[in-house]
Amino acid sequence: MIRRYIANLSTSIFQRAGAAVALLALTVGCSSTKPPNTTAPSRTIASSSVLAQPPTSVLAKNPNKRQKSISVPSCAQNDPFGDSVNFATKAANLAQSANSKQEWDEVAAQWVQAVAWMQAVPPGSPRRAFAEKKVTEYMKNLLYAQQQAGASRSQASTVSFSSDLLDEQLELYLSYVAAVGPPDVLIVGSSRALQGVDPKQLKQSLAANGTPGLKVFNFAVNGATAQVVDFQLRRLLKPEHLPQMIVWADGVRAFNSGRDDRTFNSIVDSEGSQLLAAGVRPKLPSGEPNVTPQCYRFPQSCKTDGDGIFRRSHASVDRAFRGGQNAQPLIPTVKFLTSGTGILPVAQNAVSQTKVAIRQVSQLADAIDSNGFMPVSGSYNPNTYYRQRAYVSGQYDRDYEDFNLSGKQATAFNSVVAFTKTRKIPLIFVNLPLTDDYLDSTRRWAEQQFRQRMQQLSRQKGFAFRDLSQRWPNRNDYFLDPSHLNRFGAIAVSRILASDTSIIWPQPKSRSIDG
Repeated sequence: MIRRYIANLSTSIFQRAGAAVALLALTVGCSSTKPPNTTAPSRTIASSSVLAQPPTSVLAKNPNKRQKSISVPSCAQNDPFGDSVNFATKAANLAQSANSKQEWDEVAAQWVQAVAWMQAVPPGSPRRAFAEKKVTEYMKNLLYAQQQAGASRSQASTVSFSSDLLDEQLELYLSYVAAVGPPDVLIVGSSRALQGVDPKQLKQSLAANGTPGLKVFNFAVNGATAQVVDFQLRRLLKPEHLPQMIVWADGVRAFNSGRDDRTFNSIVDSEGSQLLAAGVRPKLPSGEPNVTPQCYRFPQSCKTDGDGIFRRSHASVDRAFRGGQNAQPLIPTVKFLTSGTGILPVAQNAVSQTKVAIRQVSQLADAIDSNGFMPVSGSYNPNTYYRQRAYVSGQYDRDYEDFNLSGKQATAFNSVVAFTKTRKIPLIFVNLPLTDDYLDSTRRWAEQQFRQRMQQLSRQKGFAFRDLSQRWPNRNDYFLDPSHLNRFGAIAVSRILASDTSIIWPQPKSRSIDG
């Protein structure tokens, strides 16, 4: 089911590639790395082309005080276009033989350099228009290198829980904790939560409403039931990795004990679960690898225009990646184009014949952002949706089979409530919105039973219950399908939660930020 949504996610993936450019741009504090000595551009490039602050004046206030002579290159000494071509050529050459995660990381790093230097071509240069196109192409090649690096699963996560998405989410969550610490607010649930609550929007809206600085992560997993969430919180995560508050976003399907809980059954039978039973928890390396860091140099513009080449090139690539609901993600490959300015690698569609071996890309990982959220952009249209899919009424829907709100799922939910209460972690349960098309007589009856039960339990056990199930019965533009929100619906839900004055949100536990 998750892979059906991947075609809508190219724009999100590009934005992550753009974020990598900004991230690597912060590494200018170490020693410089010169452009590779490959095919030379149209004119000689100065050996030291890093721009610096204006040189210290030779006129000293104290004539007896020795002044240090500081020699820095001027803007005119640099050829950003030539530097960019050199980095791009090296990236393309490395891509011909790259196989490991480390090798593809280096390819990506070279493309970042190529983008940064091509971006620095001055607005008044005759090369500017051509440079803008090259930035677009280089960004696509950067995306491809990142995809290839991501296709090699990290060796840090050595066990599987027989759920691709749980494995991916767990590794990302542990990495998130290692980078910035445990989140203040953790979102859990099934695919409805994975697509239906945007952590970044929730954080932004909370800040606008007077609660800034909270870290929010979405740890939802497709197919998750109450048993799966209980497993995640009580067995999978270490106590020090738990958040200050939990937002459980889902609906009645996750609480039907009569249905076949295939996701949980697979997890219980997995190798990872067996190791947990033996007391072995998944973990990432405790320290940084003992490798020599590679330092990069980036252009520092002496004079730039208000918009900048990167902003416009970002928009052009963004448009290129927006292909509608049926668009396929672009996986560029590399070939060479001979030009008067040197050998320029250019992006081609994956169908092109190249020397680069296309390896299987982990689309599942690419679909999720750095905070565990899966944004999807398609909109539900009942006039076209059921032309491609058969309509299944609630009477024949296996998620409602042998409907029973007692039993194993109720036991798991009560276990989570008791666990969070013992650890003094506030629990907010959000009954996510559904379309009117989805709520036939069978499902509507089940929803009514569920709401009544949750309202009763919330009063008895002390958790908060927020019912949004009937919030937008006819807002199809907020949904991807009859029961799953798209990214616009996720933004709206996040804003509603942030503006709920009855929810007492925690204060940031640390000053660490998640970017």
